Amino acid sequence: MAELFSCAMMPAASLQRADGALRLRFGQQAGITRLADLYQSDPCRALLPQPDPGEAATAVLITTAGGLTGGDRLQIAIAVDAQADALCTPQAAEKIYRATAEETAEIGIHLRAAAGARLEWLPQEMILFDGARLRRKVEIDLAADSLLLAGDMTVFGRTARGERFRQGLLFDRWQVRREAQPLWHDATRLDGDIAGLLDHPAGFGGAVAQALILYHGPEAEACRDLLREGLQADDIKGGVTLLGDLLLARLLDQDAARLRRHFATLWSVLRSRLGRPASMPRLWRF
Repeated sequence: MAELFSCAMMPAASLQRADGALRLRFGQQAGITRLADLYQSDPCRALLPQPDPGEAATAVLITTAGGLTGGDRLQIAIAVDAQADALCTPQAAEKIYRATAEETAEIGIHLRAAAGARLEWLPQEMILFDGARLRRKVEIDLAADSLLLAGDMTVFGRTARGERFRQGLLFDRWQVRREAQPLWHDATRLDGDIAGLLDHPAGFGGAVAQALILYHGPEAEACRDLLREGLQADDIKGGVTLLGDLLLARLLDQDAARLRRHFATLWSVLRSRLGRPASMPRLWRF
């Protein structure tokens, strides 16, 4: 995970606050998924490369500011219309720089998959610098027969430098609805004695990174068993839960790079259920 020079060391008054938005909608025409709507404002951008063989229509998301700090706001909305098929992935890890106690960065993400649609929301890491302050809300709306593979990876500090996320704020909320009915809601709040919460055996058990994988689709029970076997084989800390047709996996690790490798292994198992190659996309590997 290469790290760029941190603008967190610059005086707060010299920073121009970001207030960006990105809206993407994919539709199907003559059996082919095409971009149906695009709106973007700085610092949000979307690139639409030619998909690799076997891959879906692909959008690569970019934050041109290089990271977020207190007062920055991003709103991202991805919609996949009926029977359409799309893959969305960021270009690189998202960096959340330290901020003053009076200012907090905000990210809003809304994903929607209509009837018969397939949506893959494939993350890169989100790195929380020590002193970062972030409120994020992720909302996912599904049809009864839509397929979803979505996830998240969060790293608590610039671990390559020996830094840990000890002070600041993380308030992360996830809401999944199917046919407008609540399916899964979850919230994580880290503030105050963050180091103590991360180290506590009943909390994060000393982990420096966490990951989340969500899968909604057919054969969810069989996928649960496959992921549990994968966790045992890799000897990593994690668990897999089934909520109806929604599969939920969580991973914790004391090594962020190792967590990324384990995440990719488990993610690849699920990709074939969406008709994708059983390997990570080329764009994600670089």
